[in-house]
Amino acid sequence: MAGNRSPRVMILADGSRPEMREAVDRLRPTIERHLQVALVSLDASIVLDDCDAELAIVLGGDGSILRAAHQMGYQQRPVLGVNLGRLGFLAGLQPQQLDDVLPEIAAGRHRVVEHLMFECTVWRGGDQLCHVLGLNETALLAGPPFSMVDVDLYVDGELVSTYSCDGLIVSTPVGSTAHSLSAGGPILRKDLQAFVITPICPHTLTHRPVVDSASRTIELAVPRPHRGTSVAADGRVLCTLEASDRVRIVRSRAQFQMIEVSGKGYYRTLHDKLGWGGQIRSKPQQERRQGFFPPGNGP
Repeated sequence: MAGNRSPRVMILADGSRPEMREAVDRLRPTIERHLQVALVSLDASIVLDDCDAELAIVLGGDGSILRAAHQMGYQQRPVLGVNLGRLGFLAGLQPQQLDDVLPEIAAGRHRVVEHLMFECTVWRGGDQLCHVLGLNETALLAGPPFSMVDVDLYVDGELVSTYSCDGLIVSTPVGSTAHSLSAGGPILRKDLQAFVITPICPHTLTHRPVVDSASRTIELAVPRPHRGTSVAADGRVLCTLEASDRVRIVRSRAQFQMIEVSGKGYYRTLHDKLGWGGQIRSKPQQERRQGFFPPGNGP
């Protein structure tokens, strides 16, 4: 950023929702007090890889941030997420905090954390059927008629296991608090370079989630797919699968960049969003700790 020039920023939101259009109109003057607005985009289908903005402010929830990552493609910029949704693991900033946070960002007094992104490719024979850049996860789903399928897992070409399950999730650390967590997967610190492989409702209870280095090439195959067996990336269905198909997941050269707000570190976010408020104690135990009952007495 040359001299004292304010950074150029693009404002992104889901324009299909009237409340998000209203939020853009309401918050834009606050943003313009501190930063130069290069672009306002309310259309998630617009590709943003050639925009000359240095930062992105995303209004909405984590879904809006996922869409923004897809829009920026291989030209990722640091993202500040303003939470207008519900949980907001990624969009951690509240609108009323903008006037305090934006001067720090304009002055360059902020930290940018880079996060792993992946590329998912589906191969049919020697032909590439589809290819996508993603941030959260690739999910192979059994689909109709909604009975288990066998999923072969390969790591660097070596067969690891065959899962009988409702599906299999290959997640980044960012995605470890999304679908993978709901399926029983572990939480990975978001700046780790690793994938977590989580089976969905496996038939064999000894099949547990596996964490491996993101430098590995992960491949999935379904020898006997259902008519509706499909692969999805970040919640979007890519295609249905045939017996000869291979789903390949590798680390991308693109990295998602998140602006970390002071006081909103990783464990603080987990504490707030997951309700990690500490041990639950009964009332008598609390009173004893506060000195209402001598040790060994009281109820």
